[in-house]
Amino acid sequence: MNLEKYSEMEEESQVDMTPMLDVVFIMLIFFIVTSSFVRETGVDVTRPNAETAVATEAGGVQIGISSNNEIWIDKRRIDPRAVRANVEKALAENPGGAVVIVADEGSNTNILIKVMDQARLAGAANVSVAAKSSD
Repeated sequence: MNLEKYSEMEEESQVDMTPMLDVVFIMLIFFIVTSSFVRETGVDVTRPNAETAVATEAGGVQIGISSNNEIWIDKRRIDPRAVRANVEKALAENPGGAVVIVADEGSNTNILIKVMDQARLAGAANVSVAAKSSD
């Protein structure tokens, strides 16, 4: 009789891990869906100094302009005529995102203005140029 009670108690004392695993997987899916990923330009630039430079949150679309006037988005070199399409695609994935142009101090101002125009034509409400603080 004691042996039967012991085996019944042993069966009842096992812990079912399935609900806990379900909760962990649901939380993992939630964090993956709600996280935002930082997209890099794909080119190293030397940003110009500015006394009024303000730090902003990373996010949205980053467009890089190298010292030899090449345009980079998402680690890909693109044609100046393709800037608008790439920005439209990125803004469709992240509505309300800002566009940050990271231009090398040796790049041509003409290219910078063309990229800014194309970003605005793509529907970007907030277009800014990256600079480093002179502090």
